[in-house]
Amino acid sequence: MSHKPVMLQEVLQHLNAKNGETYLDCTFGAGGYSTAILQSANCKLYAIDRDSLAETFAEKLYKKFPKNFIFLKGQFSNCAQLLAEKNIEQIDAMILDIGVSSMQLDDHSRGFSFDSDEVLDMRMDRNSYPSAFDVVNEMSEAQLAQIIKEFGDEPKARQIAKKIVQARLQQPITSCRNLANIVRSLYFGYSKTDAATRTFQAIRIFVNQELEELKQALNASLQLLKKGGRLIVVSFHSLEDAIVKNFLKEQSGAAQTFSRYQMVLENPKNINFKVITKSAISPTKEELDGNIRARSAKMRVAIKL
Repeated sequence: MSHKPVMLQEVLQHLNAKNGETYLDCTFGAGGYSTAILQSANCKLYAIDRDSLAETFAEKLYKKFPKNFIFLKGQFSNCAQLLAEKNIEQIDAMILDIGVSSMQLDDHSRGFSFDSDEVLDMRMDRNSYPSAFDVVNEMSEAQLAQIIKEFGDEPKARQIAKKIVQARLQQPITSCRNLANIVRSLYFGYSKTDAATRTFQAIRIFVNQELEELKQALNASLQLLKKGGRLIVVSFHSLEDAIVKNFLKEQSGAAQTFSRYQMVLENPKNINFKVITKSAISPTKEELDGNIRARSAKMRVAIKL
């Protein structure tokens, strides 16, 4: 399956790229957003990814835009430090496309796909620890249940954890298909989504510390974005979207409550963003018809004050 950047037109619309501005693509992946941005304006674009596979796509893009494109290998939670190493203190926009990329899903050797017979992995950075194999085969039943419940909102988390531990006593759970079938065995009847979806999501989020990465990157946007700078975040499940929503609510002052007798301050503290999207933007029907992976996407946009 070819890489299709989700909600690309909406991202470009809210970015409104201009000549001479500097942007940060925090989640480069296969370079879908970066390519489109560089084609739309004579701008400077920095892109971050911790996956070594992304470097291959970055090299191709650099050949097309050698004066405009800079790839930074690393975690996007460290975006401020990575930019500082290039003597960049502030930028005009920051784009985050959270979660696993199409190139990772489509490469069965990466161990993200339900029906892959490859070894469980799910690491976006293959030099990191633990892998999904380590989590599934080494963590206690209680730890597994907590991970699957907290990060997957899986109603059968305890039963799944118990069944995983029982299965690994016989032999290690090595492949994605092994794990998926263990989870599926606890579900019966037809469902639109695979029964293993929530468990795989939970383990992947834990392995890559995805929610903590997102929180740190959002906090970094406070210092990185210039006045008028745009923050664009595309997320794919409720945990991510809730973090973005709550961050913007807090930073825009929407979370503050005032007594009717309290004096209104002319410049209230901690008001750092103006939220452009009152509610999250969802993909169009036309996009969903052509890319089923976009179905759970939500986009939120804010302007730095």
